[in-house]
Amino acid sequence: MNLEQKPQDLIFSMPQSEKRVLVMTAVSAERDAVLRGLHSNSRFDVLVAGVGSVVAAVNTARALATAEYSLVIIAGIGGGFSGRAEVGSLVVANEIVVADLGAETPEGFYSLDELGFGFTHVQTDASLLEHYSRALLAAKIPVNIGPVLTVSTITGTAERAVKLAARIPGATAEAMEGYGVGFAAFDQGLPVLEIRAISNMVGPRDRSKWRIKEALDVLEAASAVLTEVLQ
Repeated sequence: MNLEQKPQDLIFSMPQSEKRVLVMTAVSAERDAVLRGLHSNSRFDVLVAGVGSVVAAVNTARALATAEYSLVIIAGIGGGFSGRAEVGSLVVANEIVVADLGAETPEGFYSLDELGFGFTHVQTDASLLEHYSRALLAAKIPVNIGPVLTVSTITGTAERAVKLAARIPGATAEAMEGYGVGFAAFDQGLPVLEIRAISNMVGPRDRSKWRIKEALDVLEAASAVLTEVLQ
């Protein structure tokens, strides 16, 4: 990897090989849903990355050091932004954005990019995203495409949800591991996808409104489509 390159500067294409696909999830319930959808397809290794970007990056890098892979996927449930992804829907990222890495100033938030210390975006594989999205629609699984935000602290207020949506145009979903997994993949020159089934809305924290089982069912269905796309 050239450390002066940004992930969005690289154009990935799916290698024509029989290498394996690495799927990382935050927790075991997500892993189990993905495994049910994949029906034990031998091309996929599905591992638990842990919660949060740092631990997810470390565990993804460790997995990538043990075998050759042609694609890395972060899959799980997450929060959806109002008007972009409702509860029970599916989001596939066109880019992975770490949303709270930067500095708060009297003039507002400055991202790591704006501070000149690094980058906050990892671009997903455009051709694979298009192919997968078409396959999802063919399977009658509605899909929303847009930026998926990686945060260290899950949003719990309407005010923060509004600020994030305003600062990152098109923000579609929020979770905690995508950037870590995405950067580990980028470091190895591998394409990445992020898939999120929406269990709750980004905003005031109200667990009574979370629909985790329904989201895991959507994740399972979306994982089944992966076996068709990546044959």
